[in-house]
Amino acid sequence: MPQLILLRHGQSQWNLENRFTGWVDVELSAKGEEEARAAGELLKPFQIDMLFTSVLKRAVNTAELALGAAGKSNIPTERSEKLNERHYGDLQGLNKDDIAKQYGDAQLKIWRRSYDVPPPNGESLKNTQERCIPYYKDVIEPKLREGKNVMIAAHGNSLRSIVMYLDNLTPEEILEVNIPTGVPALYELDSSLKVVSKRYLAEFSNAH
Repeated sequence: MPQLILLRHGQSQWNLENRFTGWVDVELSAKGEEEARAAGELLKPFQIDMLFTSVLKRAVNTAELALGAAGKSNIPTERSEKLNERHYGDLQGLNKDDIAKQYGDAQLKIWRRSYDVPPPNGESLKNTQERCIPYYKDVIEPKLREGKNVMIAAHGNSLRSIVMYLDNLTPEEILEVNIPTGVPALYELDSSLKVVSKRYLAEFSNAH
């Protein structure tokens, strides 16, 4: 029974500053590095045969720190921009509170949380899913079918798109799903890759 581990990168410098990040290649914060190492402690009991990450260094570095802390090195790795965070277009680099003041809380929520309304010149969650899921099906699922245990280190929205697919969620249901930074989610799959069980490997606050 293959296992799939989803890990959102640790807190980034722009997460800390409450800015829209998207495809901007920002570093992890000190807290983010700690979160990545803590994730590695949680991953010690699990075999990981293959790693997939986005091309953004906050995901790459989270995976490296986590696997280092877990004592797992030289795992075959593939990086793809298909797993990158949702592109926030004109909002990238801007502070979320400033956007709320300029456009109103309701508009901010639509841009952040709607399924199919993109921010100006950016991607919606639906757009993100349209690049993530074909990659997941074409590249990652074959490894799982071989019985390999796979870890994906990526981003809040690219992982939400995969969770929506795995858990068969509606556009309304996925809006309520928050992926915590630095807390691995473990999926156990059957031979047809249907979800048998899902759990996070640590408690986390789901308040934001």
